[in-house]
Amino acid sequence: MLIQSALLALAATAVNAVKPLEVKGNEFYDPDTGNKFQIVGMGYQPGGSAGYKPDDNKDPLTNPDACMRDAALMQILGVNTVRVYNIDPYLDHDKCVSIFNAAGMYMVIDVNSPLPGEAITSFNPWESYFGAYLNRTFAVMEAFANYPNTLLFFSGNEIINDKPSAKVTPPYIRAVTRDLKNYVKQNFKRQIPVGYSAADVRDFTYDTWNYCQCTIEGEKDNMSRGDVYGLNSYSWCGIDATYESSSYNELTDKFKSSSVPVFFSEYGCNQPQGEPRYWNETVALYSDKMNGVFSGGLVYEYSEEDKNYGLVDLKGDSAKLLGDYNRLKGKLLKTDWKSLMAEKASKKDIDAPKCDEKLITHDGFLANWTLPAMVDNTEDMIKNGVTPKRNGKLVDISDFTVKLKVLDESGKELKDLKVVEMKNDEVNYPGKISTDTGKETTSTGNNSTGSGNSTKGDGKGDKDNGAAFTAPMILAAALPALAMVFA
Repeated sequence: MLIQSALLALAATAVNAVKPLEVKGNEFYDPDTGNKFQIVGMGYQPGGSAGYKPDDNKDPLTNPDACMRDAALMQILGVNTVRVYNIDPYLDHDKCVSIFNAAGMYMVIDVNSPLPGEAITSFNPWESYFGAYLNRTFAVMEAFANYPNTLLFFSGNEIINDKPSAKVTPPYIRAVTRDLKNYVKQNFKRQIPVGYSAADVRDFTYDTWNYCQCTIEGEKDNMSRGDVYGLNSYSWCGIDATYESSSYNELTDKFKSSSVPVFFSEYGCNQPQGEPRYWNETVALYSDKMNGVFSGGLVYEYSEEDKNYGLVDLKGDSAKLLGDYNRLKGKLLKTDWKSLMAEKASKKDIDAPKCDEKLITHDGFLANWTLPAMVDNTEDMIKNGVTPKRNGKLVDISDFTVKLKVLDESGKELKDLKVVEMKNDEVNYPGKISTDTGKETTSTGNNSTGSGNSTKGDGKGDKDNGAAFTAPMILAAALPALAMVFA
C-alpha cells in the first residue's frame, strides 16, 4: 500500500526540515529522489519508564538543553531516527523535535505509556481497551502529526510475549491499529504509517508478523493491517556470534516475503554478562545479506538505565560516554553509507497474504481475526477529533551549541559540541559529522558491575521501557475510575 505524503500545514518559519517519507511494498523511500531509506536508529528514553512524569510536566522531549546534547551525540554516531517510548501529548515538544529535525533525524513514536490505562495489557486486554485509553492515544498522534520528521507510530510494544498473551491479545493489537489508522485518515493531511513492535519470542515471531500483515476479507481499506512491522530482536549475543549462530540468517530468509517494511525496533544484546558489546550485528544488518529485507534498526538504547543497555551515562546535567558508544561508532563506519543511501527503492506493491488459520504455525497462537468493535465514543472521536489536544509545530532554533557537560569514556571533557544544522531535506548518516569522541576500548563501562543485567535474546521484555504495561494489580485498581470518564 502506498502511504501518500502531503505538504504539512506548518506555521510560517525558516526552519529546515527533513522530508516526510513514504512507504510502498516493503520499503521506506524518498518520494522525490526515489532513494530507499535505511533506519539508523536509537531508542531514546532518558530515565527509563521512571523518567516519564506527566505530573511534573516531564517526558523525554521537554528539556531542550538535554535534547541538544543528546541530538549532538547521536548525530556524531550517524543516527537518523530516534524512537521515543513515553510521551505526554499535552506538553510542549516543539523545541526538542525541532532540534532532532535540524540534526537530520526522524522520530518513531510509541502511543502507549507505562501508566495505568495508557496501554493495552498482555493480560485481559479487553479490560484495557476503552474510550479514555483511545482518547489519549489519538492525542499523542495529534501532538506529532504536524512534524515532518514523524516517521511512524507504534500501536503497541511486546504485547504478545508468551503463550497466554498469544492466546488473547492479537485481535486487540489489530483493533488498536484499526482505530489509529482511521483517526489518521480522517484527521491528518499526511497519512503517517502505523505499525506494531513485536517481541522476538521465536515461537510466535512469524505468527505475529503474519497476523499483523495479512488482509481480512471484507475489511474496507485494510484498516487493521499494520503498515510496518518492528521486531525487538536480541539473538546476536557476544563476540563469537555469527550471522548463522544468531539466527539472523533465518530471520532474513523468513521476512524476505514481507509485504510491509520490517526493521529491528530494538536490538543490541548485552550478554554474556559483564562483557562489552561489539556490534557485529550492526555490520551484518546494513550489509548486502540483510539490507534488501530489513530497513535497518534501532539500537537499544541511548542512556544507561537499570538493565545496562546504555551508550551514555547521564548523571544530573552531565553525560559520560560508555564503551558501547565508540564501538558502535566504529562499526557503523564500516558501511559505505553514500552508496547505501543512494540505492533506489523498487516501489513495487507486494501482495499481502489473506488472513487464514493456515498462516499460523503454533497452536498456542490465536488464529482468529474477529476484532472487537470500536468501544465507547471512538467513532465520534475519529469523526470530530479529540479534546483536549495539542498540535505541535517546528520552531526556529537560534543556537545549536551544547550547553551541558559531556565527558568521553576516559573522563576528558568534550569541548565545542554542537548540533550541525542540516540543509533542507537532508538526512543524517554515519560519517556525515566527524567529531573526536575518544578512543575505542573494550571497557564495558557501567556494565562491568553486572548489576541489573538480565538475559536478553528471548524477547521476553526484561528491558525498562514503558511501551508495554503489564502490572495487573495496579491496572485493576485504576481502570474503573478511568473507564467512568467515558461511561
